[in-house]
Amino acid sequence: MNKLPIAVIGCGYWGKNLVRVFSELGALECVCDANASRLKALSFKERPPAMTGALREALDHPGIRAVAIATPAATHYEIVSESLEAGKDVFVEKPLALTAQQGRSLVELAEKQSLILMVGHILLYHPAVRKLRQLIDEGQLGRVLYLYSNRLNMGLIRTEENILWSFAPHDISVMLHLLGEEPVAAEAEGQSYLTPGVVDVTLSRLRFASGVTGHIFVSWLHPVKEQRLVVVGTEKMAVFDDMAENKLLLYPHRVDWPGRVPKAVKAEPVAVAIEKTEPLKEECRHFLECVAARKTPLTDGREGLRVLRVLDRCQESLSRGVQTAAAPWRSSQGHAVPGFSVHPSASVDLEVSIGAGTSIGAFCRIPAGAAIGRNCAIAEHVSIAPSAAIGNRVTIQNGVFVADGVILEDEVVCEPGVVFAPDGTPRQAGSPARNGVKTTLVQRGAVLGANCTVTCGRTIGQHAAVAAGAVVTSDVPPFAVVDGAPAGQIGWTCGCGKGRLAFGGGGSATCPACGEQYSLVNAQVQLVG
Repeated sequence: MNKLPIAVIGCGYWGKNLVRVFSELGALECVCDANASRLKALSFKERPPAMTGALREALDHPGIRAVAIATPAATHYEIVSESLEAGKDVFVEKPLALTAQQGRSLVELAEKQSLILMVGHILLYHPAVRKLRQLIDEGQLGRVLYLYSNRLNMGLIRTEENILWSFAPHDISVMLHLLGEEPVAAEAEGQSYLTPGVVDVTLSRLRFASGVTGHIFVSWLHPVKEQRLVVVGTEKMAVFDDMAENKLLLYPHRVDWPGRVPKAVKAEPVAVAIEKTEPLKEECRHFLECVAARKTPLTDGREGLRVLRVLDRCQESLSRGVQTAAAPWRSSQGHAVPGFSVHPSASVDLEVSIGAGTSIGAFCRIPAGAAIGRNCAIAEHVSIAPSAAIGNRVTIQNGVFVADGVILEDEVVCEPGVVFAPDGTPRQAGSPARNGVKTTLVQRGAVLGANCTVTCGRTIGQHAAVAAGAVVTSDVPPFAVVDGAPAGQIGWTCGCGKGRLAFGGGGSATCPACGEQYSLVNAQVQLVG
């Protein structure tokens, strides 16, 4: 079996481990990598394999029955396809591809060619995971309630794929394997801190029809390496910690109910004996056995496709959520990344939270610390202070400065030239604020007219309207219309923004534009119903 000739495609960060193991198993015949220095750095105790920089040459090498692929994930679909078309059995590191559609195409091609397709979900070959699956199947944990995993490190940071696709496939494959089911829902949220559009940290949630929930936290921006999986059952709790000496522990904790009140009763953990085997060697040996015996691998193409379907749903959820810019955002071509767009002349600093669908116009200045929600339209020459917060679907037109402490809730409109006074206490340049930054709150749906001024610390009520050029020196009630300097109330407006409200003697009014009905009680307007 071990004399089965294998070609390893890619001998970089992880590929060199495949080269070592297949060589130790006596199966390595050829190594292929476009980087000649990587090939030169390889060393072998016995006869070295053939080496080439061309994929086609490796596939045409005499006697090669199968290939093991460890190239960047973005190349998997193309290289696996070419290898299958060449009639080779394929082992490919995770993920199988970068979309479920691509994965499905590869599975169908392998089945059409009657070839082995195996995906490198290495944890399913880890003795601790195998033992954990056995404990669950035997019912020793009772009914599984939930799982969570942390895969954290400060290691190789990729730019061609995000952390979800780089780290999370391991944990997804383990959860699906342990539970024996696919999730009915999957979602994720995350942030980009280093490379625009490439998420560095994600938290995913999987929900299963059995009622089990799984949480997966992955990051390549973490001070220490952590690889831990926790399975909580009604009878026992299991912890698989790949960084610990005792890799699998069982905690026989329980919950008692004295007086019908839950009380945690803790117990000492019990170390579970597991085999002393190398997971990668077990995985590679399994591939060779499957090729020789023509049997389906444990982590075959369809298992890889199941993981891709979960990743696709998490990525779809991730793309709808908040990303964080990793700027300054300056280039001659401009930027359009998943989730939001920034004009090339705009300057957006590190750690600015920007929601999906938001656009930032020319010559804007947004420093670190500012937060902008989803589907906002930020026009030209807008400046936003570090402690300002912008909600969802907010429109800020040309020349607006959003000062420190200003909060614009959802659907606020700031017409051109709106001024938020930065501090209510005049002071010399460079002097600190005497009383700290005061909060200026503009509530949902309010409209601030062109060139109006809002003094520090005021609240503009929901759906209120401030006329062009007005100077707001006191709070504005919800649905109120104000004008003048200082601004005084001149009427009431509907939430649709198109109709004025005229309250009769009964304290009720109907919007002439949309028909909504309102009541006036104690000088406060309320929407009826």
